[in-house]
This record gives sequence, C-alpha cells and structure tokens, in this order.
Amino acid sequence: MMQRRKLMAAAAAAVCAGPGLGLAQSGWPARPITFVVPQAPGGANDVIARAVAQGLENALGQPVIVENRPGANGNLGTGQVARAAADGHTFLVTAQSAYTINPALYSRVPFDPVKDFTPVMQLAVAPYLLVVNPSFPARNLDELVAYARANPGKVEYASAGNGTLNHLLGEMLKKQKGVELLHVPYKGASAAATDVVAGQLPMTFGSFPGVMPFVASGKLRVLGVASDRPTTLAPEIPPLGKELAVTSWYGLFAPAGTPQPIVDRLYQSVRAVLAKPEMGERLKALGAERVESSPQSFKAMLPGELAHWRQVVRDSGAHID
Repeated sequence: MMQRRKLMAAAAAAVCAGPGLGLAQSGWPARPITFVVPQAPGGANDVIARAVAQGLENALGQPVIVENRPGANGNLGTGQVARAAADGHTFLVTAQSAYTINPALYSRVPFDPVKDFTPVMQLAVAPYLLVVNPSFPARNLDELVAYARANPGKVEYASAGNGTLNHLLGEMLKKQKGVELLHVPYKGASAAATDVVAGQLPMTFGSFPGVMPFVASGKLRVLGVASDRPTTLAPEIPPLGKELAVTSWYGLFAPAGTPQPIVDRLYQSVRAVLAKPEMGERLKALGAERVESSPQSFKAMLPGELAHWRQVVRDSGAHID
C-alpha cells in the first residue's frame, strides 16, 4: 500500500510539473528532429547545421534531419519554424543577418524575433574582413580613412546587395569615421569580391572564408578584421576596433513555448558536440569559431543585437520593400 502511494505521488508530481518535464525525461525525442536552415545548401550555416545534426544523432537516439528552406533572404524558413509545433521536434538554425537584420530591413516579416522563438544557443561566430585591391594605396584603416577624406565621394565599396552585412559594415565605417564612400551592390558576395580582385572597385567587406583565399594568393590585401580583438583564425590581422566590431553568428532556436527541459537537454547535447576537437577543426576550415553560449546568455544578447541593427539599417536608408 505504501509503495502504491509513493508511485501515485510521483505520478502526480510529474503532472503538476508540466508536460515538458515528463516529455524531456521519458519521451523526447519521440521521432526524428528537423533542423530548418533558411538558407541554401552549401553555405556556412548549412554546413554547420549538418555537422551538429550528425553529432547529435547518437546523443539523442533519433535522426536529425536538416531541411533547407531558402527564400526571401531567410524569411521563408524562419517563418516556418515560428509557426511550427513547440513539441521539441522542429528547430531553426540560422545566420545572424536573417534573424536580426531582416526585421529592420523589410516592412513586414513572417516572424517576431522576440515573441516567436526560444533561444537555445549560439553555435559559432565568423569574422568579417575589410579587404582592398592590392593597387589601392591604403595599407591599413587609418590610411583608408585619410584617402577617403582626401577624395570625398570617389571611393567605392562593393557589397552582396542592399541591406546585407557587408553593405551595413560599409555604412558603419562611413558614419564612425565621417567619410564619404559610394555603395555598389552586387547580387551576392562572390560577385562583389571578384570585381574587387579584378580592380573594378577598390574595396569590400567579406566573410573570412569568402575572401581569405584571395588574400592568401595576394589578389586582395586585408586591412583588418571587423572586431575589437584579433581573431584566432588569423591572429596577425589587426582588429578594426570597437566602433566596427560586428559579431556574425550562427544560432539555434526553438519555437516559442518549447518546454524548458527540452531546450536545456538540447543545449547540453549540442554543447558536447561542439566541444569535440574534430568539430573545432571543421569550423575552422569554414572560417568560423565555436563560442561558449547558453540559453540565458543568448537570450540576453538578442535585444541589444536587434536594436543595434535597427539603428544601422535606419542610418543607411536600406530597405527591401
């Protein structure tokens, strides 16, 4: 009789604790998990998502499927996860720009970055580099600023398109240093970098993996990394300073309302995957670095990120619709 009472009390406690606890302890995951990537296959975000998914399958005992849902600069897939059931079987793996810049860049997006998601963790960060054609006279940021001031409105910079991160970095440089630069948007970062290599334009901001091969071959000169400290990927590159420090990150999110025990278990499992030495090497090959993050620290960071990029977009005058 006493044993029966204990069992009944334990069952009642589990019910009172809420469905999330029972699910996390005894039933989650109940079926394959889907990581929705709102970008096309082959990009850094996609590769990171697939590497993490592969490492998670043994830890969670279920397949982890990566589903690419590109479209509308990341809005399509992000909106899909915002509307998904909060049962711990659908998650978002996205690049920072789609999550924090798009809400300011578009008049309407199919998601609310604050209300529709529960942050799980940052997965990695990727530095951006300021690079110039080797024929350009500037060899560091100070020389670039001095040249731009001596030639107002004559220095052009290439970007991957209006509202992209490398466009907004150029706008931040203009504002912080008080210089006139002409923005020339391209249809993609590769095309922008290629024209700077060819000497059609003098400069661009580019992601580490996108431009470092050109730097290594002498086809581009790097002036600095958009950070307030050197990157471990190439410590010899000088940082551009706090005013131009930009954290380009890749993050993992759950739909709002996902039980916290599930979020916590997923976080611990992903953290263990990222801590493996081979994962660090894989990220380094992508031009990215693993970061220490938790659901709490990630959530605390996001309001400042959203406010910062809202102001940068407003200052730049960029908009898509």
